[in-house]
Amino acid sequence: MPPTVLRMNPFVIDIPQDRLDDLRERLERTIWPHAIEDSAWSYGVPPRAVRELAAYWLDGYSWRAHEARLNALPQYTTEIDGQPVHFAHVRSARPGALPLLLTHGWPSTFADFARVAGPLSADFHLIIPSIPGFAFSGPTRTPGWGVRRVAAAWITLMDRLGYDRFGVQGGDFGSLISAAVARAAPGRVAGVHLNASVTAFPTDDLSGLTEEERARAAGVAEWQEHSGYAVIQGTRPQTLAYALTDSPAGLLAWNLDAFASWGQDDGGLSPDDILTNVAIYWFTGTAGTAGRLYKESAPDWAPPAAPDPTPTGIAVFPGDTTVRRYAEQVHNVVHWSEPPRGGHYAALQAPDLFAADVRTFFTGPGLTGRA
Repeated sequence: MPPTVLRMNPFVIDIPQDRLDDLRERLERTIWPHAIEDSAWSYGVPPRAVRELAAYWLDGYSWRAHEARLNALPQYTTEIDGQPVHFAHVRSARPGALPLLLTHGWPSTFADFARVAGPLSADFHLIIPSIPGFAFSGPTRTPGWGVRRVAAAWITLMDRLGYDRFGVQGGDFGSLISAAVARAAPGRVAGVHLNASVTAFPTDDLSGLTEEERARAAGVAEWQEHSGYAVIQGTRPQTLAYALTDSPAGLLAWNLDAFASWGQDDGGLSPDDILTNVAIYWFTGTAGTAGRLYKESAPDWAPPAAPDPTPTGIAVFPGDTTVRRYAEQVHNVVHWSEPPRGGHYAALQAPDLFAADVRTFFTGPGLTGRA
């Protein structure tokens, strides 16, 4: 075991009871906003949806049960580039297992991977960090924690764990970070597996696209019409942070908007899935600092000049909008799949298909260049 492992501090989630009591009191005192009757979701998350989930948060959801579930994952903290970094590290019993770095997106947390950790650890050593600014890796203390800086921190983390060669996997913002890790550490990354891959393509000129590709372009256009959250977090995250840090109902509504918009395809998210992520943001006070990732990553949005040569596998779950011809402008795509169920939050919505696709790519023909 390399000496640098000594720089890792064991970590156990243990939210003080007074924080749970305070949460209950705040939820009970929620002042609910007015809404236009029968407006459904056209103005944003309707009060009924938030009221129902807040009521379950009060009287049905058990944080302690989920805290214990998450604590079944061995967790640690370390400091990288002046920033506390939290991560789970699940070692495989398989000799010669490939280390696999899993990165979440927004408004997710490392908890998204908890239910796939068991199946995947049969084949991989799993490293599951919280992005700086998120959850137990927050808050960020300095500006500049965008995609590339996070990727550099992940490489340092793998160095400290003694892993010279490894695979990466990520969805949503995690897809950008995972791809950035491969570009920043050429030759060290065995392969890149992505879901909910963020790949830009034109939506104004659809000539030459197939019917299915046109449908995905329409999905991107629809997102652009309802992407106010990204604009706010990309420009004024501090202003938003006051409300999200002070009101659990406000935080629930803000994150529910994203979970409902992207997570209700074939295989909707459960109330417990949503509330576990929201509760982690609440108890760590990182809703505002997590939103900074949009602003900090603005310089990283420009597409690369050429595809990265690292073998890449892409899984397009229902509702996601990745188009292969555009993905190939950025990645060396050697594995492409379109699972029949799941969605944007695939590790939560279809953990069996998610784990199977990751395993197929890294242990099957994907890395040989045969799609």
